[in-house]
Amino acid sequence: MMTPVGPTRPVAQGDALSTETAAAARTDTALSVANLEVVYNDVVLVLRGVSISVPTGKIVALLGANGAGKTTLLRAITGLLDVHRGKITKGSVHLDGKDITRAEAAAIVRAGLGQVMEGRRIFAELTVDENLRTGAFTRRDKAGIAASYERAMELFPVLATRRKDTAGYLSGGEQQMLAIGRALMAEPKILLLDEPSLGLAPLVVEQIRDIIVQVNDQGTSVLLVEQNATMALSIADVGYVLEHGRVVKDGPGPALLEDKDIREFYLGMGDVGRRSFRDVKTYRRRKSWGA
Repeated sequence: MMTPVGPTRPVAQGDALSTETAAAARTDTALSVANLEVVYNDVVLVLRGVSISVPTGKIVALLGANGAGKTTLLRAITGLLDVHRGKITKGSVHLDGKDITRAEAAAIVRAGLGQVMEGRRIFAELTVDENLRTGAFTRRDKAGIAASYERAMELFPVLATRRKDTAGYLSGGEQQMLAIGRALMAEPKILLLDEPSLGLAPLVVEQIRDIIVQVNDQGTSVLLVEQNATMALSIADVGYVLEHGRVVKDGPGPALLEDKDIREFYLGMGDVGRRSFRDVKTYRRRKSWGA
C-alpha cells in the first residue's frame, strides 16, 4: 500500500544541472558527482560511472532498490568508504565548487555537508539535548551554535518538550527528528538523508516529508535517498534512478512521478493482472531503460 502524501511541490523545468558543468558555474551546484567508480576490497566494483548533481537550494531524490549502490554513493560523498574497505577509483565529488574527493569525513562536514544515516544512529544513552549538541562538534562559534539549537527546537517542537529525556526512549519518528536536528546543528549547506521514512508509520512519514520541505525552504539543499518513491518524488525538484551501480534514469520529480516505468516498478501501480513470478522476472526486459 502506498504511503499517503500531500500534494507535489511545483517545480520549475530545467532544474537538473549537468555533472559536466564548468567550474565557473559550480556555484549554482551544491553537490556534483561526476563519473564516480567505487571498488570494495580491490575486487568488487559497485558504482560504475555515477554522475548526479544537486542544484543549490533544491531537493534531489535518489531512488533504487536494495543493492543498487545508494548507500555506497553516500559513503563516497561523505568520506566514509575507507571504514568499509572501499575506495574511489575514478571520478570526482565537488561540494559547493570545492573538490572533496577522498577528503576526510570531518573535513567534509566542516565544508558544509550534513548526513542523516539510515537507521537514525542516535546516541541512545544520551539525552535529546546532548545528542543535538554533538552535531556541532566541528563548530566553535557559540552564538551560531545557540542559533542552530533554537532552530532545531522550532522545527521539532516535540523535542523541545523532551530535552532532558534519554534519546533511546523516544519513538521511531521522534528519533528520526532528532537525527535530522543533530545534522542541522552543523549548519550544513546540503543535507544528505538516507531512507528517512524507513520503518515509520504513514502519518509520521508525512511529518518527516513536511520537515524536509521546511528545511529546504530555509535554504538547505537536500539529497534524499529513498525506496519510498511516492514520498521522495512528491517533493523532489529532480530525481535519479540508480540500478546496479549506474544511473539509468533522471528527470524532474513530477515527471518521474508520472513516468509509466517508475509507477509500475517503484510505485506498484502497473497492470493489475501481472501477478505471477514469471511476470516479475520480465522486470529488466520490460523497462524502457533496461539493458
